[in-house]
Amino acid sequence: MKTDPTDTGGLFVGRRPGTRPIRYRALPLHGSARRQAVDRSLATLVLLAMIFVCLMFWGPLPIAWLWVGSQVDYATGSTFLGMVVAFIGLLFTLLGGLVVMRQLDHLWILARRAGGHDQREGMIGKVFGITCAVGSIIFFAWLLLFAGLGPGLAPQ
Repeated sequence: MKTDPTDTGGLFVGRRPGTRPIRYRALPLHGSARRQAVDRSLATLVLLAMIFVCLMFWGPLPIAWLWVGSQVDYATGSTFLGMVVAFIGLLFTLLGGLVVMRQLDHLWILARRAGGHDQREGMIGKVFGITCAVGSIIFFAWLLLFAGLGPGLAPQ
């Protein structure tokens, strides 16, 4: 394979930097069976915490920031200021939640590796996708059945 820039017209051909397969000098040591069971339990708890944080995005956090915005509106008499406070607060809270989820994802990968699994990828994408689907279904069920769209569509 030619990798000299004069042979390839100045283009870098070959592997991108930082993508070489991981090679261990020696195989990593695994803990005892009891320690691996504890690590697998910890990984399960971390995964449940990720699910909990992600589900908070679908109801409690927006409702809490709407309440804060309404309090700002009441205190200042400015609806616009209340909406801005609620929007900015929710935006930064969601971004902070994503940072927390990413940290939990890294912890989950480490706990799975310590539990004896060859874990290379996290679960953040799957958890976020599944909770988005579940949150959407619950929201539309609430909207259609309880919030006011249902009775208008029902036969009279």
